Amino acid sequence: MSPDRPLNLFYEEPDPDRWMPFDRHPRRLIRQLVRGPDQPGGAMRVFLNLRAGLDRLGAAYRVNDYRHIGRNPSELACVIGKPQVLAKIPMETPILFGTSIYSHPNDDPDLPKRRPIRQVLVPSDWVRDMFAEVWPGRVSVWPVGIDTERWHPDPAVPRTVDVLIYDKIFWQREHHERTLLEPLLAELQRRRLSVKVLRYGDYREEDLFDLSRRVRSMVYLSRHETQGIAAQQMMASGVPLFVWDAGGQWQDPKYTPHQVQFEPVSSMPYWDERCGVKFSDASGLAAAFETFWQGVEAGRFAPREMILQRLGLEDRARAYLKLAAKYA
Repeated sequence: MSPDRPLNLFYEEPDPDRWMPFDRHPRRLIRQLVRGPDQPGGAMRVFLNLRAGLDRLGAAYRVNDYRHIGRNPSELACVIGKPQVLAKIPMETPILFGTSIYSHPNDDPDLPKRRPIRQVLVPSDWVRDMFAEVWPGRVSVWPVGIDTERWHPDPAVPRTVDVLIYDKIFWQREHHERTLLEPLLAELQRRRLSVKVLRYGDYREEDLFDLSRRVRSMVYLSRHETQGIAAQQMMASGVPLFVWDAGGQWQDPKYTPHQVQFEPVSSMPYWDERCGVKFSDASGLAAAFETFWQGVEAGRFAPREMILQRLGLEDRARAYLKLAAKYA
């Protein structure tokens, strides 16, 4: 791809008709009136952060220009997600596909046989290994960058909350509440630490942004993450993490264990000792938290340094441009 040729970016959120043809339009309007503007989920955040990084580099791109790609079907289409976008792109058009795509290639294992998929992008190594079992030789790792100019520590705001619990427990909810969440809350209460809880899906991004300046630490509870953007936003804000990283098998019950058996997974695939402390289960929680809290109080952690070194917005956008040039 010529450096002077704009990227052809494509991204749309799934929004199918539900009860009758075209009812998605009034439903979308009603949602916005009732709930306010749509909140960016992980997939949309990937698209928005890629665009922001390209803007800072001064790179040219088009967004959802189906007319242009229809007239120029030999140009590379960069389909960030979701898969329904593929139906709007000419069959012969080469595609850089990802990262916000299928949960697993089993949703469409023959896709590379039907379409000229030059490469599939996924956010981390363990996802690459899982996808490569179905699409060998077609999968590369590309994590999106974090906006470290927006997400940064603010010395003017006092950090008055000791611990933020980020609760992203989906599967086996009752079991993990009993065996993990309750022992965690008991340990924090024993230490007389002030605590806030955010449940995934029940907050707005502005809430997380506000807390990123006011909390001293965050406990991250998620069975596995492809990248973990919310955690990385907090780390960019200087917040060290206490992370439940159980490893083991991929847990999505839509696929596992009847279709897919893959391990190991990770709940924090981008990590080093500057970021905080990990624990695998409740049996090691108290001892691991003691190590973690000593580090918090001593100021030993520097999670923002890791984000700046590995996940800068401009650096990751530059890496995307290189991939687009390679596979055009």
